Amino acid sequence: MPARPNDAATFHALHRELLILPNVWDAGSAKTIELAGAKAIATSSAAVAWSHGRSDGHGLPIEKLVATVAEIARVTALPITADAEAGYADDLDKVADNISALIQAGAVGINLEDGTAPHDLHLKKIAAARKAGQREGVELYINARTDVFLKQLVEPGLQVAEAIKRGRAIRDAGASGLFVPAIAAADDIAQVVQGVALPLNVMGRPGLPKLAELKALGVKRISAATATYAVAMEALRAASAAFLVDADADALWAKRGSPPNWNELFAAKG
Repeated sequence: MPARPNDAATFHALHRELLILPNVWDAGSAKTIELAGAKAIATSSAAVAWSHGRSDGHGLPIEKLVATVAEIARVTALPITADAEAGYADDLDKVADNISALIQAGAVGINLEDGTAPHDLHLKKIAAARKAGQREGVELYINARTDVFLKQLVEPGLQVAEAIKRGRAIRDAGASGLFVPAIAAADDIAQVVQGVALPLNVMGRPGLPKLAELKALGVKRISAATATYAVAMEALRAASAAFLVDADADALWAKRGSPPNWNELFAAKG
């Protein structure tokens, strides 16, 4: 299902306030968070890779991510943003083609990270992604991620300055927002918000300020990242371990809560 242009406008507008994104990995998890009240759907590259038995870090063939986005688009009308890692290529034409494929599958936003690759290459990939969006007729939301904090690309005392430096270059390259995973101190967040002038995305991790403070600091997006996948898998592991001990069906069913009729819910989706 091709991306819906109106979804792109909606997704951009959601960043006027603080957008909370519990990340997903397939159509079922996407529908689940929609039922929970999510305003948009965001994939986690790691969670999608793990759900396919692959490692994160370009371990997942791009075709599987594209198929996952298409499956999600089939079951939800919410705007979809796909974690595209580093574009699944270093060749800029291939990056653009990959982003186009995600848009054609239904995505109106992407994450695009630098990791340990050269900063200039990241900027060129952002520009390539922007061109892909224009080619597809979609105002793509490019959430450009820098791993200055997450992967300790510079010494701790230099991280804020480096994040601001990269953030400004990311903005000038055509990004819509800046994602700085692992930034957590309120003062660091405030400096990046003020120094870059792009909607800032932070990652939900222990030690992060609470919602009201994040709003006051000017943060516009918070992602659960792999935490939602880990919660779901731990629930599966714990329930399975208990069932393997005594096959207590009553106890297992008690853990189900009150699920919707999934078969009925998905039957109308074709």
